[in-house]
Amino acid sequence: MYNFKYHPDPLKTGMFHNDKTVTCPCCGRDTDVYYIGPFYSVEEVNNLCPDCISSGAAAEKFDGAFQDDMSVDEVSDESRLDELISRTPGYCGWQQEYWLACCDDYCAFLGYYDWKALEALGIAEELEKTYRKDICGIDFEDAKEHLTYNEGYLFRCLHCGKHYIYFDFD
Repeated sequence: MYNFKYHPDPLKTGMFHNDKTVTCPCCGRDTDVYYIGPFYSVEEVNNLCPDCISSGAAAEKFDGAFQDDMSVDEVSDESRLDELISRTPGYCGWQQEYWLACCDDYCAFLGYYDWKALEALGIAEELEKTYRKDICGIDFEDAKEHLTYNEGYLFRCLHCGKHYIYFDFD
């Protein structure tokens, strides 16, 4: 149906819904899978279909972006930034979404997780090693405490497989 390199399962993460049929404002076709996440443009745009997102047609038609290009890690290949902001569904953050990178490429967004869920995945120790105080703003121990009653945004590197957590509730 759809394949997004940096957001592999937007239906699971809740950025796509499939509870009714809507008309995509970009292509004008009816779709039963539609986007409900952030889209930054002058116009208010809702219910984009996966095809118009993945092709870049929605970003082009509405001169918009799915991610703020100032709220991303840097990578050397500008085509990767273009794919992220123009052809990848975003995610909803508490304050300001931020997209992580590793191995000179953007990571895949996996979803929203609290500390208990991260422990259940068996990646809690790994996250302590990959934790980025530079973007989260607090020490790891404080982050763990916050994540007991809040959710963070889980990412995985497409190349080395490392997991990273980001949150914006400080």
